[in-house]
Amino acid sequence: MQGACRNGETALGYRRMSDLREQINSLSAAEKAELLDTVWESLEADAASLTDAQRAELDYRITRHEQNPSDVISWEQVRAGLFKKP
Repeated sequence: MQGACRNGETALGYRRMSDLREQINSLSAAEKAELLDTVWESLEADAASLTDAQRAELDYRITRHEQNPSDVISWEQVRAGLFKKP
């Protein structure tokens, strides 16, 4: 796994994600916004590594959404479907 280190810590040096969440919860709103901005920028940098097929699929999905923005499934519906027992 890419984010795991040899000694069982996360890439940021935390033993558990809950440790990271606790630290995030202790931040001010401005600090959380700055953290979010930093994470978003890192995701944008990762987007440069998309394959042509992945980029084409994303472009297709964006175009479809722009043509009919009301044709969506809410996060609540998606989440309920994920945790629904067969």
